[in-house]
Amino acid sequence: LKIGIVGRTGAGKSSLLRALFRLTEPEGKIFIDDIDTKTDPVLFIGTLSKNLDPFDEYPAEKVWRVLEQVELKNAVAELPMGLETHMQEGGANFSVGQRQLICLARALLRQSRILVIDEATANVDPVTDSLIQRTIKECFRDATVLTIAHRLHTIMDSDRVMVFENGKLIEFDHPYTLLCQTNSAFSALALETGEGYAQQLKRIAAVSYNMKKGNKSSS
Repeated sequence: LKIGIVGRTGAGKSSLLRALFRLTEPEGKIFIDDIDTKTDPVLFIGTLSKNLDPFDEYPAEKVWRVLEQVELKNAVAELPMGLETHMQEGGANFSVGQRQLICLARALLRQSRILVIDEATANVDPVTDSLIQRTIKECFRDATVLTIAHRLHTIMDSDRVMVFENGKLIEFDHPYTLLCQTNSAFSALALETGEGYAQQLKRIAAVSYNMKKGNKSSS
């Protein structure tokens, strides 16, 4: 299940994710698969290897394999210390795009069933943007992916879109369904990108909608 999360600045998108990770203690409870998510956040400090595999659960070959999947293998291999390279606070000695790809590699390594992305492509170059989107589609096909979208085109093939406003969820449906409603908040967000681009987004969403509808009919 792929869920896109959108809304203007301050709408409550990142607050939702902070609540999921218990960085902000919510009122009430959050359940995933009937399990209360209340737990303390874990921060990884140390080598690149420890950031990817903090509990040494996987052989080095598998670690290198996921780095190859996100096209970081050569970059890491060229580092003097390789996987033992020390990561500065917040990964400051890696580029924004590399930090995103390292997180993606860690999720691939653990075969995560839930992937949460907060504006992952907002500050990366188009090549890395395309790589992230392709990896998510190919390698997390059967996972639940929650994406806070900075660029609307990245969530046009989502199963559902959550639209937030003033801290509240106001719309929840397939992107194409919402774009067909001219008075929807999601349509308004799309139009802010320009009428021509909004029509392009609608065409992308329509293709996704019809494909999903066809798959359901055949099954």
